[in-house]
Amino acid sequence: MRIQFVKFILVGVLNTLFGYSVYSLFVYLNVHYAIASLISTLVGVLFNFKSIGLLVFNNSSNKLLLKFCAVYGVVYLINLFSLSILKNYFNLYVSAAMLVLPLALVSFFLNRKFVFK
Repeated sequence: MRIQFVKFILVGVLNTLFGYSVYSLFVYLNVHYAIASLISTLVGVLFNFKSIGLLVFNNSSNKLLLKFCAVYGVVYLINLFSLSILKNYFNLYVSAAMLVLPLALVSFFLNRKFVFK
């Protein structure tokens, strides 16, 4: 499990850079943070599904995509709720950055338990 988690974190760095870049671009373009977060989540799901499936769990069967999307739906809702609180204390860029590690942990355990068993 430790090696798998380390792989997840390394692949997650790439996925996070991609997702955070998309989010930041839309916030910069004055798109509401909830929409920016939704767009970055949706755009990143397919890329993340293949990279996490292949490189971390050695399984990227398209049959798992619906479960993977459900996990990211849960992660998105946690992210949105957390951003709605943190934005009162920090700017949206810092708020999103603060959530990266906690959301990565939630994502790993949900993917491990429900998607890539």
